[in-house]
Amino acid sequence: MNPTSRRRAHALLPVAGVVGTLGIATIGLRVAGIAIPWFVLTTSGSAAQTGLVVAAELAPYVLTKAVGGPLVDRLGQRRVSIVADLISAGLFALIPLLHQLGALPLGTLLVIVGLAGALRGPGDAAKHTMAPLVARHADVPLTRVTGLVSAVERSGGLIGPALAAVLITLAGPPLTVAVTAACFALSAGVVALCVPTAVAGPQAGDPEAVPVGYLTQLREGWQFLLRDRLLLGLALMIAVTNLLDVAKASVLLPVWADQSGYGIAAIGLLLTCLAGAQVLTGALASWLGDRLPRRATYFIAFAIAGPPPFLVLGLDASLSVVVVTYVISGLASGFLNPMLGAIIFERIPEPMLGRVTAPVDALAWAGMPLGGLAAAALVTGFGLSPALLVCAGVYAIAVIVPAVGNHSSFAPPPSLEHSRTASDQPAAGGHKQSADSPLRTS
Repeated sequence: MNPTSRRRAHALLPVAGVVGTLGIATIGLRVAGIAIPWFVLTTSGSAAQTGLVVAAELAPYVLTKAVGGPLVDRLGQRRVSIVADLISAGLFALIPLLHQLGALPLGTLLVIVGLAGALRGPGDAAKHTMAPLVARHADVPLTRVTGLVSAVERSGGLIGPALAAVLITLAGPPLTVAVTAACFALSAGVVALCVPTAVAGPQAGDPEAVPVGYLTQLREGWQFLLRDRLLLGLALMIAVTNLLDVAKASVLLPVWADQSGYGIAAIGLLLTCLAGAQVLTGALASWLGDRLPRRATYFIAFAIAGPPPFLVLGLDASLSVVVVTYVISGLASGFLNPMLGAIIFERIPEPMLGRVTAPVDALAWAGMPLGGLAAAALVTGFGLSPALLVCAGVYAIAVIVPAVGNHSSFAPPPSLEHSRTASDQPAAGGHKQSADSPLRTS
C-alpha cells in the first residue's frame, strides 16, 4: 500500500469505527428489546407490566437526552460513548446473573432498565453526533456517511430480532440479554480503537468567546431548536410516530403473536423481514443522496411505512399477508433515516452538535415512554384489534397534517448549497445521525 492509500485508509478508520459501533449497539438493543418485554409478558401474563418495563427504560432515556447535550460537547463524543457503553454492559449483565440467583423481581428489573435507559441518552447522542465529525475528517459527503450508518443500524435490526428469537427459544429471555451486555462492551472497544480524541473530542468554540455555564449551553440548544421551524416540525411529527411504533413493537405485536398462536418465532420473522428491507433501501438512499426529492420521499415513505402494518395486524390478516406488508413497509422506511440525519446535521454548527441534537432527539422520543402504556391501556379497554386500528388512524393523521407545509422547507440551508455542490462529487461515502436513532423511525 502506497503512502497515499495508507493516509486515506487512516482517515476512513474513524468512519468505520462509528458505523461499526452503531451497528453492534443496535444488535444488542434489539435483542434486549425483544427478550425483556417477552420475559415480562410470559412470566406475568400482563400487558400492563410489559408496558411499564418499556416505559421505565424510555422515560430516563428521554430525560437524559433532553439535558445531556452540553455534556457531550464538553467531554467529547468519544469519551461519553465509551463510558456509557461500559456501564451499560455491566447493567445488562446483571439481568441474567440475578435471574440465575433467583433475585430478579419486577422492581429490580425496572431499576436496571431505568439506569440503562438513562445512560443511553448521552451515549446515543455521542455516537450519532460523531457522524458529521468523522465525515469531515475523512472528507466524505455527510449524506453518504448517514446512509452507511442507517444501513448498518438497519442490518443490526435485521440480525438482532432473529438472534433474539433463536436464543430465547434455546436459553430463555434472561440469558439472552447477556448478548446485549457483550455488544455494549464490544461497542466501547471499537470506539476506543478506531476514533481518535482529535476527531471526536471536546468541541472547540470561538476562542474569544466568554465561557458559559452548563445551563446556559443547555438553554442555547433548546433555543436553537425552537427557532428552527423545520427541526421543530420534524421532531414533533416523529414524536407521534415513534410513540405508535413503540406501542406496536413492545406491546401490540407481542400480544398479537401470543393471541394468534404464532409465538415468538413470528415476531422474529416480521422484524427480520422489516429490517432486511430497510437495509436494502437504506443503502440505496445512501447512494442516491440528495438526488431524491426530499419532501415527496419523506411523506410518501412515511405513509407506506406507518399505517399498513397496524392495519393488517388489526384486521387479523394471514401471516403471509402480514409478512409481505412488513417487507413493503421496510422498503419505504429505509429511505427515511439517511435523509433525516443529513437534514438535521447540516443545519447545526459543529460546536453545538451535542446541545442541539440532544433536544431534537429528546422531543422526537418524548412520547415513546408512553407508547407501551398507551398500547396496554387500549388493549385492556377495547381489545387488540380496535387498538391496532386506532393506532393506524392516528399514524395516518400524523403523517398527512405536515404535508400542507412549505414545499421548500426540506431544502438544505442556502449557506450549504455551494459546499454541497463540491463535496457531493463522487468520493467516498457518508451519512448521519443514526438516522435510526436521532429521530428513530420504525
